[in-house]
Amino acid sequence: MKLSRKLKRILPRVQKPARYVGGEWGSVVKDRDSVDLRFGMCFPDTYEVGMSHLGSRILYGLLNAQDGVWCERVFAPWIDMEDEMRAAGIPLYGLESGDSIAELDILGFTLQYELSFTNILNMLDLGGIPVYASERKGLKNLVICGGPCAYNPEPLAPFIDAFQIGDGEEIMIEFTDLYRQAKREGWSKDEFLRRACHIEGVYVPSLYDVSYNGDGTVKAVTPKDGAPAFIQKRIVRDLDSMYYPESFVVPSTDIVFDRAMVELFRGCPRGCRFCQAGHTYRPLRKKSAETLLRQAEAVLEHSGYEEISLSSLSTSDYSELPELADKLLDFCEARRVSLSLPSLRADSFSLELMERVQKVRKSGLTFAAEAGSQRLRDVINKNLTADDLLNACTYAFKGGWNNVKLYFMMGLPTETNEDFDEMAQLCRDIAYCWKCNTPNKARGVRITASASCFVPKPQTPFQWDAQVTKEELDEKTAYLRVVMKTKNVTFRWHDSDTSYLEAVFARGDRRTADALYTAWKSGCKMDGWDQCFDYNKWLDAFRACGLDPAFYANRQRPLDEVFPWDHIGCGTSKEHLKREWERSRRAEPTPSCLEKCAGCGAASLMKGCACHV
Repeated sequence: MKLSRKLKRILPRVQKPARYVGGEWGSVVKDRDSVDLRFGMCFPDTYEVGMSHLGSRILYGLLNAQDGVWCERVFAPWIDMEDEMRAAGIPLYGLESGDSIAELDILGFTLQYELSFTNILNMLDLGGIPVYASERKGLKNLVICGGPCAYNPEPLAPFIDAFQIGDGEEIMIEFTDLYRQAKREGWSKDEFLRRACHIEGVYVPSLYDVSYNGDGTVKAVTPKDGAPAFIQKRIVRDLDSMYYPESFVVPSTDIVFDRAMVELFRGCPRGCRFCQAGHTYRPLRKKSAETLLRQAEAVLEHSGYEEISLSSLSTSDYSELPELADKLLDFCEARRVSLSLPSLRADSFSLELMERVQKVRKSGLTFAAEAGSQRLRDVINKNLTADDLLNACTYAFKGGWNNVKLYFMMGLPTETNEDFDEMAQLCRDIAYCWKCNTPNKARGVRITASASCFVPKPQTPFQWDAQVTKEELDEKTAYLRVVMKTKNVTFRWHDSDTSYLEAVFARGDRRTADALYTAWKSGCKMDGWDQCFDYNKWLDAFRACGLDPAFYANRQRPLDEVFPWDHIGCGTSKEHLKREWERSRRAEPTPSCLEKCAGCGAASLMKGCACHV
């Protein structure tokens, strides 16, 4: 990117100016005159967060591999940079060209978490683009979204032209091919959207009307102009033949996850009832070890990274993991490249594997226990026992580890203080386990227990459940701070205010868009960052719009309620989710898909192929 004079003047006055200059190794620059589609891959957060996102990296490479298409990266500037840009009259721009995003044909945002929604409006405004879809009249600056939060797209419906539901690789090519045809043939925006809604996995919110009951709940979502009544997600059935980039853009400044990545599989066989990803990424589809080894070697050779991560929702469930890790380690050790295995489960912890993996760099171990008692772990279908955790820690402590992180949640359905007492006891047991098994007591042990607030998510068995109130969460935090006072254990907890807002928009309907717009106009942005989040401004916005956020966050739903997202399919049927909710009330676990099929319905998306169970 060639820096303008205005940009050169402001960069010395902002934090981390390398975020804003582009020119990184592996970035793609094309001739403007040689392309007929310019795409902005927009991440509604900072450069450091966005550059760590694997999905954006895949789609960036995929689009740029198409003749006639140029995809650029766009990130939300930090507060200081935005102030300087607005003062100097510099619009938000693509990192590859330096051109205003208003010059781009399609702006594609990934929806990774609800607290990024105001950043979408802010980025459009910073680029001089109207935030409401109805005010963008032509094909230019079409705004689309995809990602986890697209499984309830309604809070963003007035602002977005189209949502892509599910895996993006195939749907993106079909969508952009249709757009290029629309440009060549001079279609109107309305004509393009009426045709695009028939691409499998595309949802066009302007083609649907929403009616409400007298109590404020959704009565019906009604399609018009021939739009489909139900939008099922799109999946890639064969991951071995799916596009995967041989090189990544190498960032010029530190990012959150600064490493190469390869994706082991999509989906998760575990079925934790609180986990949206575990249900929306089904069915389970894996890559072969041969494909993974080839992709890993290519990415490392082209990028020069010193660490590579095997990415999945549950890495230890990959059946060929030991053999793959051995082959990868032979390649990595000779080049002083470390191998990272995130998302390992305590019930399948392998000391032998971890010892070899961490020869290059020994890090701490992280286990997601989620709940302190076995009863509550059965309620949430964690399928993990205290013995699993203690056995894993025993192996680790004997092997020389002395740093363990434990993740829990508070506010889970049916939770009591007795569950917290057992959480504290589990931490004490792990500390005692270290004392009995470490070969070197002089080093000490660091046990960190973190508790986040449960947020009921759409498309999960707990979508019917109320989030406990802010006052109740504060009481639970206060109780935990007392019982978790244990030697060698550090207790940390998540702020309840942001979790409350997350719950509101996770299960919100189209009416919450008014509060979103009002809050943004009052200055809300970068809401996922503690130093920017302003809870009182959000409450003021809901009051100004005549909305009660507790209606969305703290209300228990009856099992027959129509949800704002019922017309969006995640593959897992609502009937299965309802059965799982009922089993949760009996504290009745459901076996892993690898043990027994629970009939969730997602395998039907394979269309004659088998999911990997």
